[in-house]
Amino acid sequence: MLTTQVNPYLDGNFAPVREEITAEALQVIGELPPDLSGMFVRNGPNPQWSPIGQYHWFDGDGMLHGVRIQNGQASYRNRYVRTRGWQIEQVAGKAIWSGLLEPPQMDNPYGPGKNTANTALIWHAGQMLALCEGGAPHTIDVPTLDTIGEYTYNGKLLSPFTAHPKVDPVTGEMMFFGYSFAPPYLQYSIVSPTGELLRTVPIDIPMAVMMHDFAITENYTIFMDLPLTFSQPRMQRGEPGLMFERNKPSRFGIVPRHGDNSNIRWFESPACYVFHTLNAYEVGDEVVLIACRMNSTTVLMPEDTVSNPEENIPKLYRWRFNLNTGTVREEMLDDIPSEFPRVNENFLGRQTRYGYAGRMTRGSMPLFDGAIEYDLNTGKSQTHEFGQGCYGGEAVFAPHPSGKDEDDGWLIIFVHNSTEETSELVVINAQDITSEPVARVLIPQRVPYGFHGAWISEAQLNASRGN
Repeated sequence: MLTTQVNPYLDGNFAPVREEITAEALQVIGELPPDLSGMFVRNGPNPQWSPIGQYHWFDGDGMLHGVRIQNGQASYRNRYVRTRGWQIEQVAGKAIWSGLLEPPQMDNPYGPGKNTANTALIWHAGQMLALCEGGAPHTIDVPTLDTIGEYTYNGKLLSPFTAHPKVDPVTGEMMFFGYSFAPPYLQYSIVSPTGELLRTVPIDIPMAVMMHDFAITENYTIFMDLPLTFSQPRMQRGEPGLMFERNKPSRFGIVPRHGDNSNIRWFESPACYVFHTLNAYEVGDEVVLIACRMNSTTVLMPEDTVSNPEENIPKLYRWRFNLNTGTVREEMLDDIPSEFPRVNENFLGRQTRYGYAGRMTRGSMPLFDGAIEYDLNTGKSQTHEFGQGCYGGEAVFAPHPSGKDEDDGWLIIFVHNSTEETSELVVINAQDITSEPVARVLIPQRVPYGFHGAWISEAQLNASRGN
């Protein structure tokens, strides 16, 4: 009997939803806090059409899922990010681009790659941007989630744009970078608090690498030149273009925020890969970085070529880079698999006591069965468990609007019940993480697993450029 294997990223709650809906007055179990007012939005991959060839989770068109919370009430809407690629395929009625596991389509009349805008969101200078490291940001109207269009800073954006820019909560500046598989391999940019792209400078690294995230402190920016390398000669030999080279060290570059390649300092540590940083800060002569570290990664290789999945398991680590002695100390903070780390972003770049991450199951798929709160002062952690058959995603911190303490606020997460086939928005008191959610907002449509979210406060909504 002939059987066709279903791609796991097109099955179950990884499968896309194709309908865009708006639903008002959602049912709430528990009570939404009266001080919790704003909009939670999460980005993620949602292919509009059946894919060409092998499909990878990173390939899908961006779809935004938003829950507007106000006066104890909640509404929901989901919208595709209407990128140029989405529009071309919408007209064609089929997929035009293949994905990351297929050879580049150099003969595609629309270009070899598609900016899916499917990865993350950032709020800066009065507007929300949907991000994907393969191209320019897209401006999104809130609360409608309508796509306004590509945003290029009045034509000044000439480099790629990371999915994980950092906004300094004190100065309002936004830092971002772009990596490329052709020189210059890395470029570093700063945007003013009012949204003007001030400068872009090249940072020298020896070869092309996939650099997904970075970190900032009060005075420095930290780049991670990790050995997930891209090599054209390898491709010409019929080997993978993108490959983890475990015999190479990891390099961490620390540059003054307004510095450039002339005053960057590089530190080496054993080979590893980091998708996401939790935070970084300065203590005396040291710059401290906290991130989810893997021994290696096979993330963009076909499943049947992965020999040791244990190597891919991310765990929370801390690095201490001494700017005086040039030494590096690396230590594991927790042996529980975790990813999608977040902090209260009002404290980004400063020493934080608390960090949050999704607790990963040890299966072959990226499933999260709980949300971990790390007390970085004591080294202890607590976990909010989603329950049997329930899996969530990134826990986004929504600060109390008048809160003074770092942990005064709520964790907000989309959770899917795989038994009931239902989705809900879970709101957890961050000061009592192991207790039952303070509120569960029932979503009338399945919310597929996705990537990164953002909390847009009422004050930000009121100050947005569209108002």
